Amino acid sequence: MRPDFHTAPDGTRFRDLNGNGVLDPYEDPRLSPEERADDLVGRMSPVEKIGLMFQTVIEIGPEGELLETPGAISKSPTSDVVVGKNMSHFNVHAIRTAREGARWNNHLQRLAESTPHGIPVTISTDPRHAFVENTGVAFSAGPFSQWPEPLGLAALDDLEVIERFADVARREYCAVGIRAALHPQIDLPTEARWGRQAQTFGFDADRVSQITAAYLRGFQGEQLGADSVACTTKHFPGGGPQLDGEDAHFPYGREQVYPGGMFEYHLEPFREAIRRGTAGMMPYYGMPVGLERNGVPIAEVGFAYNRQIISDLLRDELGYDGVVVTDWELVNDNHVGDQVLPARAWGVEELDPTERMLRLLDAGVDQFGGEECTELLVDLVERGVVPIERVDVSARRILLVKFRLGLFDDPYVDEDEAERIVGNAEFRALGERAQAESLTVLQNRDGVLPLRATPRPRVYADNIGDDALAAVGERVSRPEDADVAVVRIGAPFEPRDDLFLEKWFHQGSLEFGPGLVARLARVAAHAPLVVVVGLDRPAILTPLVPVASAIVADYGSSDAAVLAALTGAVAPRGQLPVEIPRSMDQVRRSRTDVPGDTVDPIFPRGTGLSIVTA
Repeated sequence: MRPDFHTAPDGTRFRDLNGNGVLDPYEDPRLSPEERADDLVGRMSPVEKIGLMFQTVIEIGPEGELLETPGAISKSPTSDVVVGKNMSHFNVHAIRTAREGARWNNHLQRLAESTPHGIPVTISTDPRHAFVENTGVAFSAGPFSQWPEPLGLAALDDLEVIERFADVARREYCAVGIRAALHPQIDLPTEARWGRQAQTFGFDADRVSQITAAYLRGFQGEQLGADSVACTTKHFPGGGPQLDGEDAHFPYGREQVYPGGMFEYHLEPFREAIRRGTAGMMPYYGMPVGLERNGVPIAEVGFAYNRQIISDLLRDELGYDGVVVTDWELVNDNHVGDQVLPARAWGVEELDPTERMLRLLDAGVDQFGGEECTELLVDLVERGVVPIERVDVSARRILLVKFRLGLFDDPYVDEDEAERIVGNAEFRALGERAQAESLTVLQNRDGVLPLRATPRPRVYADNIGDDALAAVGERVSRPEDADVAVVRIGAPFEPRDDLFLEKWFHQGSLEFGPGLVARLARVAAHAPLVVVVGLDRPAILTPLVPVASAIVADYGSSDAAVLAALTGAVAPRGQLPVEIPRSMDQVRRSRTDVPGDTVDPIFPRGTGLSIVTA
């Protein structure tokens, strides 16, 4: 499916998006994005402009068709939001195949042509190139190439690899029509219990700033263009210092605290993102408690509601003039099945949805994430409560990104090309190598690593598939019969499932249960034990140190990648981007906003042993 081009009398080819048979300035590819945006804002009706200011979840129908019913999470049929509400920004969820994704994009863009000015759709996504599957945070790779989580990219500590990843992800996104990334997530996870660390780059502000620059270059280029993916950097001004590590998605995690006075430290990577031209910025849900800046108390309301943070700091002090989109569902409660997730209107819970919208607009946001309640803003404009000039400011910012991405000139993609690009052998090989290299060897007692290949070892293995293990050794069912034991485990967490999304978030204590430790000790009594711990956040590894011959951290790696690293077929070179505390008492005593603040961590940041012998 390709765009329908027209030819002006002077020979200029253009898309007649409003169907008037004339080359209007906003349709003219020769003009600058600024000129085109100014022209289009002047032509649009208030309801069209308002539609730009909402971005919500959308789902793909069977075989790449448009879903014209509510989805598992999406609230409305596609035509209702695109045509009925003039919305043109959507956060796509599951993509089953590259062909389906490309086909669906083309159907969606064709539908958008039926709107008054034919404004193309911008499709956005949370991260989808790694292993975490969490509807509120990220998606596992599916048809895309698979890499370690961002925390694993940080463990590699290699800016060239990070920029290469971003470039590969950009090409795969563009192939299916995704032109906006709801990442990078550059929060500094200074509270060890926080449940969103897997998508961060660790807590060293200087290094995270350098990584941010490389990441944005890979996705956006030096400036936004027709081959770019526009990044929304999050979560301004830093979502890491969560009280007790509880996440601000949930009412019990609404507070961010700064007992160490490190607010400015958490801000550093965002300064770099602004210098590098990030297209968007997303404030976090959290509300600062007890925070002062320059002697002035900061209002204890969620960051997106906070004029001191959005207008005074981000806009005026830091000079950011890009799009500010809120995190999802700050205005309305989200009901999914028999569960609810309350609106993250922290500090302003008593306001009704209309009052919340007014507060967000006054703070300075441009777009309401996870919302489709356009009628609320239409009513406010029609009653004169919100001046249309305020809408125009945000509409222009949003349109500028669309024009810079070239969406008005051609938003369509080629299904065959999508299949060729997405998840191709070269990209998969790069991702698999990064998975293996990111593994971090924390302990290697008696040189148990690398695992020997000859004679072929007998291996007792837990949570490792048969096919991967067969390439390394012979599986045995009892530790007593093994030459070595290899066990994969995940970092501990406290399961919760009252509120919507809770079951996907790993929160609470970092301590392993005594039963697991005892079981591993029994295994280790019969064979040298290699424990591979999946670190989506730090785990208290102290009880494993005397039990395991080797302890290895992974941040999203296949069984094959893990075994390639353990055998030295691919040399693991990861270094911890966070620290591993010695005990939960130390975690509780540490200051929430201070990096590396636990006393005498059992594995400090930067730990990583080489297992390759000369």
